Amino acid sequence: MPTPDHAAMPLAADRPRYLDPAAPVDARVRDLLSRMTLREKVGQLNQRMYGWNAYRRTPDGGFALTDALYAETDRFEGLGALYGLQRADAWSGVDHGGGPGAEDAAALADLVQRHVVERSRLGIPALFVEEMPHGLMALDGTVLPVNLAVGATWDPELYERAAAHAAAELRARGGHVALVSALDIARDPRWGRTEECFGEDPYLAARLTEAVVRGMQGTGEYFALDKAPVVLKHFAGQGATVGGRNSAESELGLRELHEIHIPAARAGIRAGAAAVMSAYNEVDGMPCSGNRALLTELLRGHWGFEGLVMADGLAVDRLARITGDKASAGALALNSGVDLSLWDEGFTRLEEACERGLVTGEALDTAVARVLRLKFRLGLFDRRHSTPPPTGGRDISTALARASVTLLRNDGSLPVRAATVSRLAVIGPQSATAAHQSGDYTAPQRPGTGVSVLDGLRRLAPPGVGIRHAPGCALTGDDLSGIPEAVAAAAASDLAVLVLGGSSARTPDTEFDANGAARTAVSHMTCGEGADLAGLGLGRAQYALLAAVVATGTPTAVVLIQGRPHVLPDTGAAVLTAWYPGPWGGEAIAEVLLGLTEPVGRLPVSVPRSAAQLPVYYNHKDTEYGGYVDESAEPRYSFGHGLSYTTFEFGPPRLSGRDVEADITNTGPRHGRSVAQLYLRRLRTPMWPRTLELCGFQAVDLAPGETRTVTFPAGAVPPGTVVEFRVAESAGAALAAVPTQSFTAPDETPL
Repeated sequence: MPTPDHAAMPLAADRPRYLDPAAPVDARVRDLLSRMTLREKVGQLNQRMYGWNAYRRTPDGGFALTDALYAETDRFEGLGALYGLQRADAWSGVDHGGGPGAEDAAALADLVQRHVVERSRLGIPALFVEEMPHGLMALDGTVLPVNLAVGATWDPELYERAAAHAAAELRARGGHVALVSALDIARDPRWGRTEECFGEDPYLAARLTEAVVRGMQGTGEYFALDKAPVVLKHFAGQGATVGGRNSAESELGLRELHEIHIPAARAGIRAGAAAVMSAYNEVDGMPCSGNRALLTELLRGHWGFEGLVMADGLAVDRLARITGDKASAGALALNSGVDLSLWDEGFTRLEEACERGLVTGEALDTAVARVLRLKFRLGLFDRRHSTPPPTGGRDISTALARASVTLLRNDGSLPVRAATVSRLAVIGPQSATAAHQSGDYTAPQRPGTGVSVLDGLRRLAPPGVGIRHAPGCALTGDDLSGIPEAVAAAAASDLAVLVLGGSSARTPDTEFDANGAARTAVSHMTCGEGADLAGLGLGRAQYALLAAVVATGTPTAVVLIQGRPHVLPDTGAAVLTAWYPGPWGGEAIAEVLLGLTEPVGRLPVSVPRSAAQLPVYYNHKDTEYGGYVDESAEPRYSFGHGLSYTTFEFGPPRLSGRDVEADITNTGPRHGRSVAQLYLRRLRTPMWPRTLELCGFQAVDLAPGETRTVTFPAGAVPPGTVVEFRVAESAGAALAAVPTQSFTAPDETPL
């Protein structure tokens, strides 16, 4: 689809240098900046408008621009960025009846961009910014499993391929910039946005953050036509809010911040991330969007980051609680390091802030230059055509889902064997629907999209296996009227597959805050932004259903489809979790249940026994933790845990130069995949150490009886630190594992 193309303009001796594609980016930025008025500069820093208000459908099925867009472009003689032109969900109200689909989204983007360029005196195009927390949040966009499921894959290479697919979809539809959840660390699973985290560990999150940057952006100064600059969110510490409550304060010391909550951001920036988004929470009393120590001194000064900082939605205006008014709130954010706002009034008043002496022209120009530089790197002034949409979205989504399914418990009932199971009962509120398999920030799906667990089992079960189905109950509430039918189905079967869980699905009757978070959750909603829990229980009827089905004596395999760990009694013969595996996750789950695919997922978070235990993350400080009188203090399942349909034996680790080696043997009857995890334990250190720290992992595929040696680089250890390494299948196993001999890092070891 053609887009505004300055490169197509005839060459002339007086042509501005910023329109010369052969000129260096920085030279083009300087030239354009020198020609801009204060009003135009302020306009480049604003992202005030909801993109879905920029267009409407016409009777002939096309699009027309709205008065709201005309007013917004008139306000600053152009448009810096436009958020959510293609966003579709219950909050925006966009669905297949009026929104842009795969067939016409690029045409809509072109229509809007042409208007923006024509309205701009200097012909400056806009950035089109879209949500991409697990695939492109647009009609017909490929929905991927949520980040917590991605974390369960422990497979950065697979995720990199999925991220590349998502970026190609965005660019094919005329979008430019991807907002990607990556930096939040799950420290309290009561937080509704736990599903957006890669897990509780900074090392795992860092490797996956690098993967999403590589996959979406590629390499080089300019972005390829199928690549998109990434805005990594949220920076920093948002996963540590008090009580697991969204946007609450974070009580973080500098050590906790640096060791747990910013390594993923550091890794993403080293990988070349184009931008980061400042978080809602505060760090040491200062909200992130007004935190100069975080955004300027650390991010730019210490790390050398030269990219863009975007504020989260309406976060700048919140600073008025400190400064007294929105103009000074905008000034505080800009002076602290924010370059681009989102829906705020504060940045629209930066002209006033300049006149009041709150913002200098130099500070304003610096921020504008970052926005313009990103536009030049995208080629928005030069390129004419978008790329065709990629194919294979369902395949890559299903592959991620397949790799995320994690077997937590198994007494031998799984996999399903035709020799012993001729009658299968498929039960539970999540068993026959794909609607609740995707997380928050999911666009409406076309009818028939997705595969439920029941669908998958019916299609893939061996011939001769009869399947009975009964939902039993709803996700929430205490209606028990459907349980007798479910009990009858289980009692008449050789195995019951009980599919339980939660939902982040919004509906049009959801009440939303101005930033899109749910103000009040609808009846089925137990997770997602704004759906924080005080406890970690499933719906009451789900526990009654579980107890009733188990009481029949029929072996019961429990499948959990969820966006956070929920507590579950150890009553099922087998338990597996798939998190939110995406629309086609039911197929991946069925493959694992039937043994067509090995369970290869590993927990990215520890699973507590109850909310009263929290916190239960594995990498706590190595103090003399006491237990509780009324309950164990240990998690039910530890970080990194995951079973296979075979067994593995780990030999004692050994040091080989600066590497750690260990032999792994498949001691069971089936081919399988283990994730060998390298943990570091500090023995002597200047500060109180953590119990364990993940510092490497490696997947190993082994045939029955096969042994293989895995080798891990020991990594950078602070000089003089005495450590030992342990290789195991989980953090819990690592605590009991035989360590290497101690190792003292030499003074020349780099930090």
